[in-house]
Amino acid sequence: MYRLCYDARMEITNLYGQFCPIAMASEVFCTRWTPLVVRELLCGSTRFNDIRKGVPKMSPSLLSKRLKELELAGVIRAEPGPRGTQEYHLTPAGEELRPIVMGIGSWGQRWVESRLSLRNLDPSLLMWDIRRNFDPDPRPDSRCTIQFLYPDIGENLRDWWLVVGAEDTDLCKFDPGYEIDILVTADLRAMTSVWMGLSKLRDEIDGGHIRIDAVPELEARLKSWLKLSVFAPQPRMAQ
Repeated sequence: MYRLCYDARMEITNLYGQFCPIAMASEVFCTRWTPLVVRELLCGSTRFNDIRKGVPKMSPSLLSKRLKELELAGVIRAEPGPRGTQEYHLTPAGEELRPIVMGIGSWGQRWVESRLSLRNLDPSLLMWDIRRNFDPDPRPDSRCTIQFLYPDIGENLRDWWLVVGAEDTDLCKFDPGYEIDILVTADLRAMTSVWMGLSKLRDEIDGGHIRIDAVPELEARLKSWLKLSVFAPQPRMAQ
């Protein structure tokens, strides 16, 4: 039988000193940033740099430490990837955290007051979330480049590009050099609110907080491609 266990080399600093399974599980899962690292793995990220895109405010050294802790605890396994890279995959114990992580997210969507949610604006995380939930189906016959412009924030985080190709969609922080097919100019708070299901895209457009510049066909495609957070359908209980 598979059993999660601690490696003798593992350094655990938040010991509760209780035999209760909740306490023992918390020693593995509830250290700072760990639930978010597990979230990224559950969302399909396997490479260090991709995981970092989901936790942009986490230092690389701390991410390395947390990954090593999760590996030694038996939650993930490290495997050789292509071209000398390393990939991280959830073990059965790690995969069993899925309903727990999703449950935490659903609780937060339902009960945490929306103004608190929109206080923590993060364009890097927003665009990475949009990228991995983007669903260009059917894909365009030729490359489609979408620029997201957030004029209300600093220049180094203002511009983002999604390049939709025949097989995949790339998120670019620097200008990829392609002709722009769709330009989305948005207030970061408004786009985050739409993504989290706190407001409607149509209402934010009508209110002048989001503008889409594209031919009508491409604008319609973008609206169908742009999906919401997996937690957006949750009804909110706190207002």
